[in-house]
Amino acid sequence: MNRRALDGIRILDFTWVVAGPVATRILADQGAEVIKIERRDSLDLGSRRGGFTGNLFRGKQSTVINMSDPRGRDIAQQLVNVSDVVIDNFSARVMRNWGMDYESLKQIKPDIIAVSMSGFGHTGPHKDYVSYGPTLQGMSGYTLLMRHEGKEPAGWGYSYADMSGGYSGALAVLMALWYRRRTGQGQFVDLSQFETISSVVGPSLLDMLVNKTASAPFANRSQEAPAAPHGVYRCAGDDRWCAITIFTEEQWQSFCRALGNPEWTHDARFATLPSRILHQESLDRYVEAWATLHPAEEVMTLLQQAGVPAGIVANAEDMDLDPQLRARGYWAHVKTPEGEEVVLDGPPIKCSVTPGYIAAPGPLLGEHTESVLHHLLGYSVADIEKLKADRVVASNAEIMAERQTS
Repeated sequence: MNRRALDGIRILDFTWVVAGPVATRILADQGAEVIKIERRDSLDLGSRRGGFTGNLFRGKQSTVINMSDPRGRDIAQQLVNVSDVVIDNFSARVMRNWGMDYESLKQIKPDIIAVSMSGFGHTGPHKDYVSYGPTLQGMSGYTLLMRHEGKEPAGWGYSYADMSGGYSGALAVLMALWYRRRTGQGQFVDLSQFETISSVVGPSLLDMLVNKTASAPFANRSQEAPAAPHGVYRCAGDDRWCAITIFTEEQWQSFCRALGNPEWTHDARFATLPSRILHQESLDRYVEAWATLHPAEEVMTLLQQAGVPAGIVANAEDMDLDPQLRARGYWAHVKTPEGEEVVLDGPPIKCSVTPGYIAAPGPLLGEHTESVLHHLLGYSVADIEKLKADRVVASNAEIMAERQTS
């Protein structure tokens, strides 16, 4: 199998929840050896092998270390000495309280790269605040945009802030590694997740800054060019929708013919694009009344064949069956140590020589504690048993036994 671009890079991963694990997942898919430091009471979402947590942690190693114990912190510092990157997404003070801030880390390994993906960065009045993705979306204006005109903000159903922070974190690691390759020097990367999500708000942020306007909702309407109809329309079936966009008069005429030229398409209010935009709410009601009589796939196919831009709003089942994703091998089928198979979303970037791949499913909590201590740090079996007895570290077997008896 082809080599991966980051083979030979070792990352000590203190990240949790979503944003940080997204960053290290990208790096693991490209060959980095990612050693996660976890708590024994870690809460997971779905299966550790292939559920939500498993998909975030795939290809990584899980070690359980008690960072509140000085011996646990000593083990972590030993791992720093054999790693290239230390990454966390805690608030700014946590790593400092453990003696794992950048100034301390570079005393252990002068060329270490330390990446902190805190909510607000390590400077400014909010540097010690704790945050989650939806909080940052509210502060950056995303939540205000997610609403119907004149209605209260609804918020997003998915945390885009976590994804933007994760992608930025992975890019930050690559930049720092490239700098170290050129100069031999490590550095501290101070990443503010608030700034990463603010940077991708787009034209509305520019409008606020330049024109001093308040954020206004776009709903499902075109932001790029005048269009009507333009929106996401409910179709027949359970929560099925189709997006339809009509920019030109030619597309409008094709749309009318595809529908069989119903009476409402001759309404004078819809005779021109400016008039259709002016009466867009009324037009939307007619379009949706027609769409609700047909399955979303039928609406899409009919309109596409007529030359009208249209596409279903895909759900998970649609994506699983999507012929384009399947043709490119996007869905990765990964074997677990238990002999089962989990399906995970694969690397979206395919380099010709180093395409990346998922080397393993998500790890069980503490699955690699003993192997990391023994093979990487040279601890004897007796040493490891003593640390486990003192609850400084934990293996998966111990954790499972404790949970079964509690």
